Amino acid sequence: MPASNQFPTYSQPTPTFDADERLRWVERVARLMDSQFRLPGTAFRFGLDPLLGLIPVVGDLSTLAVSGALLLTMMRHGASGAVVVRMGLNILVDTLFGAIPVLGNLFDFAYKSNERNVALLRAHYAEGKYAGSGRGLLVAVIVGLLVVFGLTAWGGYELVRWGWQYFQ
Repeated sequence: MPASNQFPTYSQPTPTFDADERLRWVERVARLMDSQFRLPGTAFRFGLDPLLGLIPVVGDLSTLAVSGALLLTMMRHGASGAVVVRMGLNILVDTLFGAIPVLGNLFDFAYKSNERNVALLRAHYAEGKYAGSGRGLLVAVIVGLLVVFGLTAWGGYELVRWGWQYFQ
């Protein structure tokens, strides 16, 4: 190996989103959650997110956990604070509105937060958009997500408790 190729230099361009093998699974999981399936005879696509949302509480918690894992992975691989805040807001909107019975399920079919987040990350890597720390908003988004997670868990507990009392 020539000496000039042994160590990376700072003048080399940063890898694009597609070139980073470690992040390809983020795209695959986002597609699985948001647009893996197509309604026959139409161009309408949907993923596991709205299907899991049909299961009260457990479905909402599981989709929140998957979206959170994707967000953490994107953070570990160079997403700036500003883009992470936007991604967190997408997840927060998806979780809050998706938790509404019936209307939330319809909302989940249309609002594809994971694919929106992948698009934000692509724009961040390719064009340098959404740079900056955004630390204050990041803390607010994390607290908001924790509150939503806690309220959803509490709602599930209350639903099970009500069901237990109702059917005794």
